[in-house]
Amino acid sequence: MLSDDWQLTEDVDDFLARAGDFLRSRPALHNTPLTDIENLRTRGADTRGAEDTFFGRLESGGEIRALCYRTPRGHLSATPLSAEEAGTLAAHLAGLGHSPSGVIADHDTATAFAETWQRHTGATPVPFWRTHLYRLGTLTPPQPHPEGRGRIVGAKDREQVVRWCREFCVDVGEQSSIDLIDSGAWADSRFGDRHFTFWETPDGTPVSMAAATSLVGGMIRVDPVYTPARLRGRGYAGAVTVEVSRAALAAGATDVVLFADPANPTSNALYQRLGYVRIADFTGYRFS
Repeated sequence: MLSDDWQLTEDVDDFLARAGDFLRSRPALHNTPLTDIENLRTRGADTRGAEDTFFGRLESGGEIRALCYRTPRGHLSATPLSAEEAGTLAAHLAGLGHSPSGVIADHDTATAFAETWQRHTGATPVPFWRTHLYRLGTLTPPQPHPEGRGRIVGAKDREQVVRWCREFCVDVGEQSSIDLIDSGAWADSRFGDRHFTFWETPDGTPVSMAAATSLVGGMIRVDPVYTPARLRGRGYAGAVTVEVSRAALAAGATDVVLFADPANPTSNALYQRLGYVRIADFTGYRFS
């Protein structure tokens, strides 16, 4: 495959005009590119690192086969590629002098890209993120259901939301988001554009939290779901996940998705009980 099959641009509007239909063709699998690129389109130069962002599309016979883009955080993200396509992309970007700090994609794509990148640049790929991707099938509320209700978060709840998001990042080892939160750059963190919901006990005490992205291409992603350690095991996470999933469906989402840490069997089992079906595995590599 020739490297010039990859067309690169820094113009997000032109990119979406040409590639938007492809992104929307598989909204569950393309959920992260859909939200990332929409944020770049709407926020533009206000996004940290946006000036270093580029977008690529792989065309064959006049049809788009795959996409890639460099995020403001420095990583390359790509839709699923064959091993040959991933290797060609790595060689092409290396030849152009691009230097992403890592790659995030479905496991096979990310691994093939990282291996070729190492051969061309000598940079050692170090895995830093692995996750299962789930898509909602038939929503099944948990039984028994904990007492309480869901409540959409308001401005007065911001301090608690920020604190719980930071605790969530500590739990999962997400240092980049911790750094942004601690520096006061909440809007630049991955939580800055989320819509949050609390699960509250009957006396109005928040005990769990879940958030969702805005509707893009028929897709809404639930992210994150967090319950403080002292309150776990009481069904609150399941209740608030159902609450935001139901709201996503009511908002018109055809695909409701979420990611789950493979090392956390409790959350994976919970999401499956609620009707989420595992559809893919994703991996992130950092280049040393």
